[in-house]
Amino acid sequence: MKIDDVAKKLEALGNPTRLKIYRALVRAGEAGTPVGRLQDKLKIAPSTLSHHLKTLVAAGLIRQQRAATTLHCHANYDVMRGLVDFMVAECCADAAECQETKSAA
Repeated sequence: MKIDDVAKKLEALGNPTRLKIYRALVRAGEAGTPVGRLQDKLKIAPSTLSHHLKTLVAAGLIRQQRAATTLHCHANYDVMRGLVDFMVAECCADAAECQETKSAA
């Protein structure tokens, strides 16, 4: 994952409302959550929710799928894992104590 992509995703998650939405969708699992249920659960006005969902979709963090008249939102778990992997990929890479542990293994 490129650093510009990571920055875009982290920027999208940097808003408290979007972070609440994202966490709710992660908790929902693969089945996702209908927009109406998300709105009721989080007590967010429809226009505000729409605005924040658009930002999360643009960042690739969530996807939406229409089933008849219901719009379902789903966390994009592959993107989430890629973001987490990017963040920890070089954990302790410059720390001397980690280098000693790695070379002993």
